[in-house]
Amino acid sequence: MSTATAASPTPVTTSAPEATEPEATEESAAARAIRRVGVVGCGVMGAGLAEVCARAGLDVLVTSSGEDGLARGRGRLERSLAHAVRKDRISDTAREETLARVSFTTDLAAFRDRQLVLEAAPEDEPTKLRIFQALDRAVEDPEAILATNTSALPVMRLARATDRPGQVLGLHFFNPAPVLPLVEVIGSLLTRDRTRRIAAEFATTVLGKQVVHAGDRSGFVVNALLIPYLLSAIRMCEAGFAGAQDIDKAMTLGCSHPMGPLALADLIGLDTVAAIGTALYEEFKEPTHAVPPLLSRMVDGGLLGRKSGQGFYTY
Repeated sequence: MSTATAASPTPVTTSAPEATEPEATEESAAARAIRRVGVVGCGVMGAGLAEVCARAGLDVLVTSSGEDGLARGRGRLERSLAHAVRKDRISDTAREETLARVSFTTDLAAFRDRQLVLEAAPEDEPTKLRIFQALDRAVEDPEAILATNTSALPVMRLARATDRPGQVLGLHFFNPAPVLPLVEVIGSLLTRDRTRRIAAEFATTVLGKQVVHAGDRSGFVVNALLIPYLLSAIRMCEAGFAGAQDIDKAMTLGCSHPMGPLALADLIGLDTVAAIGTALYEEFKEPTHAVPPLLSRMVDGGLLGRKSGQGFYTY
């Protein structure tokens, strides 16, 4: 007599899938079918994402909370493209065509026809939650992908702010987005596998980027390794062990890094470094993730690095 046994439950996968070479699949076709992209935010990353998508031939709609923000974002885009022309990365004709593909609006309702949205607002969770709630109402296609460019915040929390958590994931680009090739693809426990595959295919096939897959934990891969290193350099400077120039010289000449940690922190933005450090500390409670007082004071004083003209160096 045979004995029936209960099927073992399928475990929930918490680790990220390994990056693999893309195959010609239905997801590949779906990624190539994405032609209308929305970008939320006109800061350094928002303007960079708009440029990346427009240079790939996509129709890009950018939104910000006010006309002043839109004007600054348009200016960033124009300056970046002019720089690309000077460096012979693109032709002047390509610059004009790229600009023509980008539109600006203060009305998020205009995103109704977007097939993919990239959120690039400041690293403030309440702000991002409000944005995802609004996007969920505005974007009409239930299959549209809503992606966050967050550096450290949990994707799951943003996904739960919508009625389509399976369509929400992280697509984390790096600054400057038009130049750096990497994109981290971060799915939450609620992200559909198909959504993850389409997003990765879009980043590689349409945008020409390279991807790594990361689990939904604060900092993902790059910032989980990078930010403690930057904070350690700031503590060393704060304690007077070495000056900023000597710290950076030591790492560029001693370790063949292309840029020292304090110059890199200035490039990233000291407010962004502090925000990521705070998010890492809240999740892991590791002392190496705690934001040094010097960094907090610099952010409070508006010394944010290159974006403000003053950080550890003067620009």
